[in-house]
Amino acid sequence: MADSSELKPSRLFALLSSSGMGHLTPFLRLAALLTAHHVKSPENHVTSSLSLLPSLSSPPLSAPVTDMTLTASVLPISRAINVPNYIFFTSSAKMLTLFVSFHTHTLVGSKDAIEMPTLEPIPKPWILPPLFQDMNNFLKTSFIENAKKMTESDGILVNISKTIEGKTLAELNGGKVIEGLPLVIPIGLLPLYGFEKNQPLAWLDDQATGSVVDVSFGSRTGMSREQLRELGDGNPAIGGFLTYCGWNSVTKAMWNGVQVLAWPQHGDQKINADVVERTGMGIWVQSWGWGGEAIMKGEQIAENISEMMGNELLRIQEMRIREEARTAIEQGGSLKKRLTELVEMWKN
Repeated sequence: MADSSELKPSRLFALLSSSGMGHLTPFLRLAALLTAHHVKSPENHVTSSLSLLPSLSSPPLSAPVTDMTLTASVLPISRAINVPNYIFFTSSAKMLTLFVSFHTHTLVGSKDAIEMPTLEPIPKPWILPPLFQDMNNFLKTSFIENAKKMTESDGILVNISKTIEGKTLAELNGGKVIEGLPLVIPIGLLPLYGFEKNQPLAWLDDQATGSVVDVSFGSRTGMSREQLRELGDGNPAIGGFLTYCGWNSVTKAMWNGVQVLAWPQHGDQKINADVVERTGMGIWVQSWGWGGEAIMKGEQIAENISEMMGNELLRIQEMRIREEARTAIEQGGSLKKRLTELVEMWKN
């Protein structure tokens, strides 16, 4: 029978997500990966465990991992109880450069872009208009408050790999974006969580490879009836992924090795679409603008889907990213090693 020394309380890792699938999904992916590879089940010593229940009921908290939108609220609490706090930034590394530095910027040179010290400028049309309003609003206030507090955290996790956004990660960790930023740790690409692995409809088994268009505009985007009609009038016999470029959808496409036609709708999605295009995994038709700004004809949509699917370079790049992601999570892979190191830091 185990004695009390064998039943020392486990360390507790708490993952604190915000609401919305864009935040819950990456937290579920991370939690599932940590559980599968780094968290061991306790031994089944029922009698001794019950006798030690008062001391075992509250294992010490090692490190909360907090959603980026909760940074300003949670970080003071973790400091008060003297535990480290890591932030999970649930978008691209490029979006992180804007997030952490927006409050420090003035428009230099062209009034149409935010100039970044050593990275490409970020055009104003890629950024939500409320952030440029003179009056404070909830989005702008929350954006700035959370970004300022982020520099006080112990580390920032991003669901991306060095091979995809290596230059941006180097600039963030080299103090080129903002001084005092903690280490930005790439933990991608995170494998898909259970509900994301739905079995395809039976009829898909009878379709030719690359012959179906997967269309996704997220859980918060509404399209006009006219635009939906035009979308349906496109060519249904051409395969690919037409996506709004929420970061979950982008990383899901990377994991599955599917090329992308980007059609951003709001939020961080134009910046993510730029990552898609620059990494060679898809096409972004910038003239389409934000979703809802104009009605895109079915012929235009079909033409660009055809261009995407006929581009062999996109297909090769996506398959390379897919294979790298799977290799990284295997025993001895880069992601497996990084997560092991991270868990050891949290334990200590």
